[in-house]
Amino acid sequence: MKKKILICGGGGFIGHHLAKRLHKEGHKVVVVDLKMQNEYANKDDYCSAYLPGDLTTEWVWNELNDIYGGFDEVYQLAADMGGAGYIFTGENDLNVMTNSAMINLHAVKWAVKWKSKVFYSSSACMYPAYNQEDPNNPKCSENSAYPAAPDSEYGWEKLFSERLYLTANRNAGLDVRIARFHNIFGPEGTWDGGKEKAPAALCRKIAKALDGGEIEIWGPGTQTRSFLYIDECVEAILRLMQSDFLGPVNVGSEEMIAINDLAQMIIKISNKNLSVVNVSGPVGVMGRNSDNHLIREKLHWEPSMRLEDGIKLTYNWIKSQIK
Repeated sequence: MKKKILICGGGGFIGHHLAKRLHKEGHKVVVVDLKMQNEYANKDDYCSAYLPGDLTTEWVWNELNDIYGGFDEVYQLAADMGGAGYIFTGENDLNVMTNSAMINLHAVKWAVKWKSKVFYSSSACMYPAYNQEDPNNPKCSENSAYPAAPDSEYGWEKLFSERLYLTANRNAGLDVRIARFHNIFGPEGTWDGGKEKAPAALCRKIAKALDGGEIEIWGPGTQTRSFLYIDECVEAILRLMQSDFLGPVNVGSEEMIAINDLAQMIIKISNKNLSVVNVSGPVGVMGRNSDNHLIREKLHWEPSMRLEDGIKLTYNWIKSQIK
């Protein structure tokens, strides 16, 4: 059955990839984003309509209601966020918390009114920092979220909004699905400007570096993460929406890697001879890795793409952007 779908933040990285998949399946996809357009894709290729607008404001939601009268599904991916250089400096905390919380308060209100089915994109950043001090043994199972102690205000807001959507489910019958994303990466994502994530930042540094030179990495480089390719993320979102499981559930890879090792992987792909210099900078927790036991149990699914394969596609795309 073809659906009328709203994607909040659909001009962003994950949002426009998701919109492209749903648009290709024949659904009427309406995108709202603070940006005037996605930098890397023609909007006609991934949505039926694109509305530039600030989702923290009531008038955008009123306009959506006036034009479309409601939606079968709402995918809420809009947030004030970025990589470590944006999230962990402390300089953007007020914007991160207020802007994202306002978007979600509006989204819940209107989704209840429209009787929409809602997907909410939470983050692994909401997991307690005390469970992620050992880079080799991080604990990020869904049931480890409490006692709460996220390592950033971004994580605190995600935790609040999870509870907001679950409360709307209990008290107002909102049909909601919640996923906790673990470092999604791939082509057509932010790769410079300060809001890029680690894979994109490393790909950019290595692509720009002269053979025989060096690149800088924030922190000791022993901090670990897992990274999920964008196509796998989109597949997990749609499988969750088609299921009867509310979540929250991790959406990520279990292929954990140290940041220095990730850099060496990209250097190998680049065919350059480069050295790594570790420098002081924001790093977040020392270890984070998706625990996929619950998603395997509930959705009978897990990602299949190797990290190196996804990184190769991403590096080649970023290299082409630099050229």
